[in-house]
Amino acid sequence: MYSTMVDRIYTDDVIEPDRYDFLSIVFHWATLLLIGLLFWSASAHEGAQDGDTAARLLELHRSVGVIIWLLTLLRLAWKASGGHVPALPATTGKLQAIGARGTQWAMYALLIAQPLSGLLQSIWRGKAFPLLLGELPPLVPRDKALMHLAHDMHEWGAQLFIAFIAVHALAGLFHGLVRRDGVLGSMLPFPRTARCRNQG
Repeated sequence: MYSTMVDRIYTDDVIEPDRYDFLSIVFHWATLLLIGLLFWSASAHEGAQDGDTAARLLELHRSVGVIIWLLTLLRLAWKASGGHVPALPATTGKLQAIGARGTQWAMYALLIAQPLSGLLQSIWRGKAFPLLLGELPPLVPRDKALMHLAHDMHEWGAQLFIAFIAVHALAGLFHGLVRRDGVLGSMLPFPRTARCRNQG
């Protein structure tokens, strides 16, 4: 299925994409896989039939969230220092460009804020909890009001994040399958060389 989509994107009349650098592409797809694991662990935790399974899934969820948080900081540091960000196609309108960049930075903000709100929810329980194969000791006294606030922020953030992911994915597919302007190909992990439209 993936190869069929790549063939569709990289046909003879598709502009050869100016690609992101290798490390930026690795950051992108590693983050996507971890996000999938994050949502799966949250869903599985809600449906867990026993306490031990629920506890292990919650530990996994917390730990993956922290890994995503750290990965995002590294990704932003690389983006600011040496990462190559391709320019948007010349056919991209001003409002569309603002929307694309705005969506991208909103997702970065959520990738930082979501793990923090989840971690704060756990911290304000006032109890030690397992994290990254270790245990984080109690840091503050239990505060139910702040714990519930962090929980609500985490839930709202998750819904908002799903919406942004959907918009981001649909925009990528639109560029790859309809506009065929090289935007989607610039981030695909396994590119194929394509010829420009004006070549025979």
